[in-house]
Amino acid sequence: MNKKFYLTTAIAYTSGKPHIGNTYEIVLADAIARYKRLQGYEVYFQTGTDEHGQKIEQKAIEANMEPQVFVDKIAEEIKSIWDLMNTSYDKFVRTTNPVHKQKVAQIFKKLYDQGDIYLDKYEGLYCTPCESFFTESQLIEGKCPDCGRAVSLTSEDAYFFKLSNYVDRLVKYYDEHPGFIEPLTRKNEIINNFIKTGLQDLCVSRTSFKWGVPVSFDDKHVVYVWIDALSNYITFLGYDIDGNHDDLYNKLWPADLHIVGKDILRFHMIYWPIILIALGEEPPKKIYAHSWYLMGDGKMSKSKGNVVYADELVKLYGVDAVRYYLLSEMPFANDGIITEDLLVERINSDLANTLGNLVNRTIAMSNKYFSGEIKSNQFKEDIDEELISLALNTVKIGDEKMNSLHVSDALNAIMNLTRRCNKYIDETMPWILAKDEAKSDRLGTVLYNLLETIRIISVLLQPFMPETAEKIFKQLNTEIITLDSIQNFGNLEISKKVNIGEPLFMRIDK
Repeated sequence: MNKKFYLTTAIAYTSGKPHIGNTYEIVLADAIARYKRLQGYEVYFQTGTDEHGQKIEQKAIEANMEPQVFVDKIAEEIKSIWDLMNTSYDKFVRTTNPVHKQKVAQIFKKLYDQGDIYLDKYEGLYCTPCESFFTESQLIEGKCPDCGRAVSLTSEDAYFFKLSNYVDRLVKYYDEHPGFIEPLTRKNEIINNFIKTGLQDLCVSRTSFKWGVPVSFDDKHVVYVWIDALSNYITFLGYDIDGNHDDLYNKLWPADLHIVGKDILRFHMIYWPIILIALGEEPPKKIYAHSWYLMGDGKMSKSKGNVVYADELVKLYGVDAVRYYLLSEMPFANDGIITEDLLVERINSDLANTLGNLVNRTIAMSNKYFSGEIKSNQFKEDIDEELISLALNTVKIGDEKMNSLHVSDALNAIMNLTRRCNKYIDETMPWILAKDEAKSDRLGTVLYNLLETIRIISVLLQPFMPETAEKIFKQLNTEIITLDSIQNFGNLEISKKVNIGEPLFMRIDK
C-alpha cells in the first residue's frame, strides 16, 4: 500500500481576482505535492474557494449581481489561474457547495448542543475586508493590525465559541507535537500575542448580513467564516458528525500539511485545532505559514495600485519562468520581493544563461561530435569525480530541503549544480578534445557526464518546472525520470541518440 499524503492550501477568498501573492501559495503547494509523488506517496492535494461573508455580499451589490452569480464568476477566474500555473490539485472545493453547507450547519449545531457555543451580544471593533474583530489594544494606530484599514464599532447579537474550554488541551497538543507549526518564529509570535495574553471567546455567527450558511436553529444568524471556511478541509473528504465518515476521510485525515499565509496562521493554529478537538477529531499533523511577496515598495495592495497578477506575467514570460521565480525567491521564514526587473534579471541569468545554455551547448556538442550518440564514461579523471559527487550530493540536499519545506533552498541547490556543469565545460574544453582523434574516448566521457548530470537536474526540476523538465527529457531522449534513478550516477542509456535541441529560454531585452 502506498503511503498517503494529504495537503491543502488555504481556500482563496472570492472577493476578487487573486494576485501573485495568492498564486505563490498554490504553486508552492504544487511543488511539494509533485515532489511527494516522486517520492512514491499517494498524494491528495486540495484547494478551492471561500465564498461567503459580508465583503462578498457588498461586492455583489456593487456589481449589481446576485451573490451566487458573483462568486461563480470569481471562482471560475481563480480556478483558471490555478490551471494556468500548471498546478496538479486533485480537488477544487467551493464553500457554496450544498453538501458542505449542510455539514457546516451540523457542525455548528453539534458544538452548540454540547455547550461549546452560546448566544451573547457582540460589541467591538470590526474590519470588514479582513472579516475580523479586534480589541482596542490589538489595533495599530487605531487601524486593523492585519490590513491597516479603518475599523468600525459594531454591536449585534452573536453566537460565541468558548475557546477557553480548550486552551489547555491545545497547549498540550503543541507540547506533544513540536513540529506542528513551521516556521517556529511564527508559532512563538502567536503563543506570546494571543494565547499568553488570554484568548477571548470567538464570535462564530453574524446577523448583519445574509450571505452565509444559516444557523439551523436560529435563522436570523449565519455561520461566521471560521467554522464555515476552515471546515472545508474535512467536509469535502466526507466527514460526518455522527462518525459515519466516508472512506476518503478515514484514509486521509488528519491532514499531513496545511499550507497557509502568515496572516491567517492565528486561525489555523488556534481556532481550527480547537474546533477539531471539540468535535473529537485529531488536528492536522503540520501547518506551514509562508511569508509574503512584497513589491519593491512594500506590501501589495489594490489601493496602492501595485498589484501584480500571475496571468499577466505568464503571458509575457511563460509559466515555468514565473513558477521558477516564485519558488526560488521566497526565503523560508522571510518575505520575498517581486518586481518585473528582478524577474527579467532572474530569467536571463538563471534560466537563459545558466540552465538553457548548459542544455543547448551539451546537446549541440553531442550532435556535432558523435552524431548524437551517447558514449560510455569509462575514461574518467579526477575532475569528473568532483562533478559526479556534487550531482549525487545535490540529490541528497534537495531531498532534505524539500522534506523540511525549505523549497527555495532545494531549487537553489539544483541551480548550483547547473552552474557547476557550465564550469566543467570550461575546464574540460570539449572543443579542444574534439580536435584530437586520440582523445575521442575522453570526449565521450565528458559529454556523458554532462548529459547524465543534466538528466539528474531535470528529474529534480520536475516539481518546480514540470514543462521544462519534460522538454529536457525529450532532448535527452530518455524516459528514465524517477527519483530512484538518480540515487546513483550512470543510468542514462549508452548508445541511444539525443534529439536535436531547441533553446529552453530566450534572453529577454529589458
